[in-house]
Amino acid sequence: MDEEEISAVSSVLMDPDLDRELLRAYIDSANDGIFVVCDEMKFLVANRHLVKWFGIPESELVRHAQRVPILNYLGNAGSARLFEEQFQRVVAGQPVRFELELAPTHAQPRWVEISMNRVEVDAPMVIGVMRDVTERRQLIETMTHYASHDDLTGLCNRREFQRQLNMLFDDSRGTSAHHVLMYIDLDQFKVVNDNCGHQVGDELMCQVAGQIQRRVPSGNTLARLGGDEFGVLISDCGIDRALSIAEGVRDSIAAFEFVWKNRAFKVSASIGVCAIDNSSDSPEAVMSAADAACYVAKDKGRNRVQLFFGGDDCMRKKQEIEWVPRIEQALKEDRLELHYQKIISLKEKHSQPVAYLEVLLRLVDESGALVSPGAFFPAAERYNMMPAIDRWVVEHLLLDPSQGWANGADNVATHLGVNLSGASINDDAFIAFLEDALRRTTIPHAWICFEITETVAISNLARATEVMHAIRAMGCRFALDDFGKGMSSLSYLRSLPVDYLKIDGALVQSIMDDDVACTMVEAINRIAYAMDIETIAEFVENDQVLRRLRAIGVDFAQGFGIHVPEPLDGLNADSRAIAEVLSCV
Repeated sequence: MDEEEISAVSSVLMDPDLDRELLRAYIDSANDGIFVVCDEMKFLVANRHLVKWFGIPESELVRHAQRVPILNYLGNAGSARLFEEQFQRVVAGQPVRFELELAPTHAQPRWVEISMNRVEVDAPMVIGVMRDVTERRQLIETMTHYASHDDLTGLCNRREFQRQLNMLFDDSRGTSAHHVLMYIDLDQFKVVNDNCGHQVGDELMCQVAGQIQRRVPSGNTLARLGGDEFGVLISDCGIDRALSIAEGVRDSIAAFEFVWKNRAFKVSASIGVCAIDNSSDSPEAVMSAADAACYVAKDKGRNRVQLFFGGDDCMRKKQEIEWVPRIEQALKEDRLELHYQKIISLKEKHSQPVAYLEVLLRLVDESGALVSPGAFFPAAERYNMMPAIDRWVVEHLLLDPSQGWANGADNVATHLGVNLSGASINDDAFIAFLEDALRRTTIPHAWICFEITETVAISNLARATEVMHAIRAMGCRFALDDFGKGMSSLSYLRSLPVDYLKIDGALVQSIMDDDVACTMVEAINRIAYAMDIETIAEFVENDQVLRRLRAIGVDFAQGFGIHVPEPLDGLNADSRAIAEVLSCV
């Protein structure tokens, strides 16, 4: 109720000519609680709604000899203080509006919005109107809860966790306060999701959340950060106690058995622990460090607790995590560059020159410096960003009309090596995108040779074989990269539609002084020859290695000893540049 409405009520109540029964009917018909109190906050008038809300008859409220201040009926010390503060402002001549919670002894609690104004008749009085806003407050509280809590588990969500982390970080500034962050990642959660479906996975997530909650000391923060990851914040806690709590959480999860339709599933957790103290750089750095420690725990075998202490393993993982937003920003700002490296023929059997160029990727960092994939690919692979990077490469190489590097090479048997990650091979959406890009590109499909690593191929042989057959059916070729790195089995080669084997660079680099490495290169080359697959030696750094490879019978070679990678844009401006490349092979 605004000031005009209060003034209207005041006018009615103070009108000396108005019949008192009509006045009573007016105030009792209102949908709000209406009251008049003296300057001592004692009742003079209370309408039907107000009496109901207080649970006390009006006759008792206004009884002359026994009147008590309205504060006595609010039932909440905090509400009473707020009312008294606002009442003093009204007495001073300032209309007010505020909200407080009524908690009367003889009636249901409710939230009300109170508007009050001062009037002068024979003595100063205050007229007030109470409006029930309980439903609105409950709606706000519900919305606030959902904004800060996870829908599935009811735990705090990432947003609320970040807010609590910021508070603990601020508390540790310039003090000796010690707090702790734990980053918890479930180890075998995907097994349940894949075998039983997401609904069952959700039930498991809720039960695991309960297991963790029972181990986290009360008064601290437990949040679901997303997927199968949880975060814990423990205030005023030293490292020794934190590690003990973390071990308790780990033990509880490891001992827990999830049963669904007579099938039992076991899960475990890898936990990273990081201190929050005066030496912490920022809340983001604390989170990154705990995440890094968690991944070190996974790398060491899972189902363990790892303290972030700045060692090589933790720092390496932390650097990986810090790359994630940088990669995202580079993709957003188009700060990736395509480079190329020549691959030359070592055989006279090729009747025409073969321009085999492997397309390489570089990231342009914030300062404009070029960054090689070895610096940012580990993070991209760990955090499933490779399909986005591969998509960028395909779009800019095959679909960008400004890429004119292929002009003038129509009569040349050109080969173009394009790397694909394991994550992209296993991503149905990416494969659909790639097939569509191949249908739309103007580059001859026979020029394109996709490269996947031996490790990717054998880790999911059926999937790799399926994808390779599908892409090969469109006229493209495939090379198996880093071959010889694993050498766990050669039998899978029979099922893979491979055109080239790229011999692992570590073997190639050692063939001059390691007889075993040289013998392995020879064996790979003979196997490839028997299967009508051509070979490419990587990491060729000098003429001696080149001559040895020719003697062995390897078909192609590449490396910094042959050609230092250059920007692919260098081939765009003039088709004579392509001729220059071809003249070198």
